[in-house]
Amino acid sequence: MNPSPASLSTFHRYPPDALMANAELDTISSAEATTLDELFRERVRRSGEQIAYQQFAEQDQQWQKFTWADVATQVERWQLAFSEAGLQKGDRVAIALANRVEWVVFDQAALRLGLVVVPLYVSDRADNMAYVLGNSGARLVLLANAEAWHAMRATDENIECVERVLLLSGQGGDTPSGAQVSHVDDWLPEHGQHLERGMAEADDLATIVYTSGTTGRPKGVMLSHKNLMINAYAGMRSVALTPNDHLLSFLPLSHTLERTVGYYAALMSGSRVSFNRSIKQLSDDLAIIKPTVLISVPRIFERVHNRIFEKLESEPSIKQKLFRLTRDSGWQRFQNQQGIASWKPISLIAPLLHRLVAKPILKRFGGRLRFVIVGGAPLSIDVAKTFVGLGLPLLQGYGLTEASPVVSVNTLERNRPDSIGMLLRGVQAALGENDELLVHADSVMQGYWQNDDASEKSFYLIDDKKWLRTGDRASVDENGFLRIIGRIKDILVLANGEKVPPADIEAAILRDPLFEQVLVLGEGKSFLSALLVLNKDKAVSLPADLQTQKETLINRIAGQMDDFPGYAKIRKVAISPEEWTIESGLMTPTLKIKRPKVIAHYQALVRELYDGHGVHKS
Repeated sequence: MNPSPASLSTFHRYPPDALMANAELDTISSAEATTLDELFRERVRRSGEQIAYQQFAEQDQQWQKFTWADVATQVERWQLAFSEAGLQKGDRVAIALANRVEWVVFDQAALRLGLVVVPLYVSDRADNMAYVLGNSGARLVLLANAEAWHAMRATDENIECVERVLLLSGQGGDTPSGAQVSHVDDWLPEHGQHLERGMAEADDLATIVYTSGTTGRPKGVMLSHKNLMINAYAGMRSVALTPNDHLLSFLPLSHTLERTVGYYAALMSGSRVSFNRSIKQLSDDLAIIKPTVLISVPRIFERVHNRIFEKLESEPSIKQKLFRLTRDSGWQRFQNQQGIASWKPISLIAPLLHRLVAKPILKRFGGRLRFVIVGGAPLSIDVAKTFVGLGLPLLQGYGLTEASPVVSVNTLERNRPDSIGMLLRGVQAALGENDELLVHADSVMQGYWQNDDASEKSFYLIDDKKWLRTGDRASVDENGFLRIIGRIKDILVLANGEKVPPADIEAAILRDPLFEQVLVLGEGKSFLSALLVLNKDKAVSLPADLQTQKETLINRIAGQMDDFPGYAKIRKVAISPEEWTIESGLMTPTLKIKRPKVIAHYQALVRELYDGHGVHKS
């Protein structure tokens, strides 16, 4: 364990219990079901004939519905197939599929037998996926098609641990790797086998989730049934889902936020879940499904926000004024309802403007959204103000895979969009050295798979309690609302000693729709610079002369940074010739920029930015 920090300021303050406020909810608590398998069984018992899931069947070109009983029947077929394949409790099985019913069925069948599920990101590079298979020692993997398997076999990673590969589509057969490749329909028995009780206990390992870190190899986070159950139930006590809710699932289930909230918490509540066909079809699916709840990352709403304001630029001034009045009156009404600001007369026109202006915009999201839980990255206050002002509550939360993952979240009754909300029940937090946020809870991971050194470095042992180091600097106000100040490791220290959090500046710059991706540089330098990826459609209007173009970009950036001190201004820029992608290895599967990789990849551009200013150290 790390040595204890010299001082520690602990706190735990929670919002009102959302489940206590609505006793009619059919919620399965973490006391009623202590494992994820028990949770599924209890939901089937209570709601067997109700619709559980919905997904689009390409062959029939229509949406297919599945009751809880339908899903249970398929789980029993997979459970028997796993048993007949010789898989034993504790064995690892991997899955790389887009969100669909088969993901749930695979997961539940494996958990019932005490197997450990290892999710893979379908958008990840083949070498990363192969590394996860090899490092976890997965004996079986489920893939969409053979192409993914061939790509992994072509890497330098050792994946001899894989004995069987299952494909949803394509042909089976033997491969040179020694693994048996089978089509799922050929492999599954016609009928399943019913087990009265699953083989897992609460403290047993349920999953190993590999964190897509921005540096180095991914680490396997070990989460137990208890970790995930407690986190999902604690989240429900802050923001409750109901049996009448309908979620549209589009974040990958390999992302722990979607898995815990959009899958396990939905199971607890009996909510219906529909699986998005693809991100490209998200707008269409929102209109078709008309969800009441979404789990999202900020970028989705940032893009919609930018499109709204782009379109406004070409509208008559009266329409522009009407939109801003709608947003501002709605925002004022929201602040008054939250007790943040006193009542003002502008609130009186908010309901009328909502019907005339806001409703048509919100119809793009289906028109029925009660709230959106937003996590994974900081939410711009401008974006929050726009959507909250239009009547769509964005509830920003915070978490990390190592905490299963949610640590804090805003609620409908207590929503501060500039914060990451209040702690979940059962979570204790503290501020350590450099205001690092430390977390103690039953939802905190068991450690990193086969990586004792990393596990030891991730915790402080204080008064016989293990406190997880988040790596994030935070503050807490008198009402219990947390705010993230920045990453401990991501702070840039300028030559004059000033400390700058690049994430805040990058978020501000991205408010301008001209910029698609931004990386702020300046470690050890006398000024800040930025590496930019531009929106190709908007970049065509920039001056042709490169020097004039860069001056224009610096001025555009300056327009977003009025609130920043002088030393935090961007003095020079460089334009990246291409977008940073997962495929190029410059982004993680959760769409975080790999800072060291980008700097190394564009070292020539970085040198130009700081020519004559010494070696860049970021």
